[in-house]
Amino acid sequence: MHKYRLVSKKGEGTFSEVLKAQSVVSGEYFAVKCMKNHFKSLEQVNSLREIQALRRLNENSGIITLEEVLFDEVSGRLALVFELMDMNIYEMIRGRKQYVKPAIVKRLMFQLIKAVKHMHDNGIFHRDIKPENILVEKDSYNLKVADFGSCRGIYTKMPFTEYISTRWYRAPECLLTNGYYDYKMDMWGIGCVMFEVVSLFPLFPGTNELDQIEKVHAILGTPSKEVLKVFKKEQSYQLNSNNYDFPPQEGTGIPRLIPHADPDCVDIIKLMLAYNPEDRITASKALRHAYFKDLVDAERRGQTAAAKVESGQIPASLSSIMSKDNKKKDKEKKDRDKDKEKKLPMIKSKDKKKKNKTKIRKEKVEEDDNDVGSHSISMDSDDMSALGDEDEVAEPLSDAANAPSPEKPAKALAPPIKAPSISKPKKAAKEKKKKVPNMNASTSNLPSIVINTNSGTNSSTNNNSNSTTGASPLSITSYNKKPKKKVKRNAKVPTSRYKR
Repeated sequence: MHKYRLVSKKGEGTFSEVLKAQSVVSGEYFAVKCMKNHFKSLEQVNSLREIQALRRLNENSGIITLEEVLFDEVSGRLALVFELMDMNIYEMIRGRKQYVKPAIVKRLMFQLIKAVKHMHDNGIFHRDIKPENILVEKDSYNLKVADFGSCRGIYTKMPFTEYISTRWYRAPECLLTNGYYDYKMDMWGIGCVMFEVVSLFPLFPGTNELDQIEKVHAILGTPSKEVLKVFKKEQSYQLNSNNYDFPPQEGTGIPRLIPHADPDCVDIIKLMLAYNPEDRITASKALRHAYFKDLVDAERRGQTAAAKVESGQIPASLSSIMSKDNKKKDKEKKDRDKDKEKKLPMIKSKDKKKKNKTKIRKEKVEEDDNDVGSHSISMDSDDMSALGDEDEVAEPLSDAANAPSPEKPAKALAPPIKAPSISKPKKAAKEKKKKVPNMNASTSNLPSIVINTNSGTNSSTNNNSNSTTGASPLSITSYNKKPKKKVKRNAKVPTSRYKR
């Protein structure tokens, strides 16, 4: 244990306790399972079922990885070093007020059934499937099965140990028989765990064996007499023969307890919780259920893509599929760097070409602006009148029009007139409005205001008077109004106006 520094305690069971430890060399965190029993030799340690099962199943992604086995021959203490996971399923659903998302439930159960199928294919069944033994990563929701201390071989002879697994997740054949059960008890445990994740409460929380059977019958109903006869042959010593005469009862059913769940989800739970183990679904058939169809299809696509990459039909993309060997990664990085060095001079030359093209375009635009005569200009009649008479404006001529005719003598061609901008006619129109006739030289810079009313002879006389008297251009004269009468100083103002 000198390689690891103990940090905290994770949990404790009947045969062991789990501690969180940090490696002194690498600084990584691990879960160290310290066994409470003492062992005499290495042969006894290697003969443990948990170590043998983990060595056989360690390659699968759904099984917890065994990193190291620490054994002290002097004290006889044994510790197993595992990878550290964030939490188990019980900790994940404990204290939740909202249901777990259906996609997360499906992902977790798909990984759990795949792990159990891998165990059954290798001749091992777990015998203690419960939320505390199913570990989960917090962010990715990757699942791994742990605690193989109770596992047994599928092909070993019955009867097995009767008191096995936690009571709430124990199958009916484990409760009603004297150790006559098989690997299908794992599927019962998965069904109970799946229901608990969906509903956030346990399905059969019995206080003892009899209460556990009553809880099962209250939901699933009493089994048929034929099934009870099979169980009665290998009856448990804890139950008398009279206890098998259960009163007929119709269960409430699982769909009533989880009305928010998907119908396919409810259906696969019912298949895993079949009372008769012969009618219970296996792990391989459960993966082919309609509930996991989308996940199975996605997994097959990934497998076919990986197979094509290995065969060389499709090149491996560095973003999706990467080799595990560090040598291959280093080679790929070197190849990238070489390609970048090759591409850099090409990019510089392309930039120079772009700059030359932009210079050529600018020069062409400047030439076109100077040679305005080569462009045709379309102008409205209002614009023409604003500039002056139509005869004064020289229209653009083509080459045929510029050529002198043989009958008439050749005239000197006028130089091309620059195209006026759109803003020029507006300025000319404004200047016309501002022009005022008969402005003196002394007041030419001042703005003039003149109000003229074309009414009879008064206008002509006033014009003459202005010209003779030399009135200032700032004076405003009104010709139609009569002059105001001068009020005498001593005149009395009528008081009637000020009376209230």
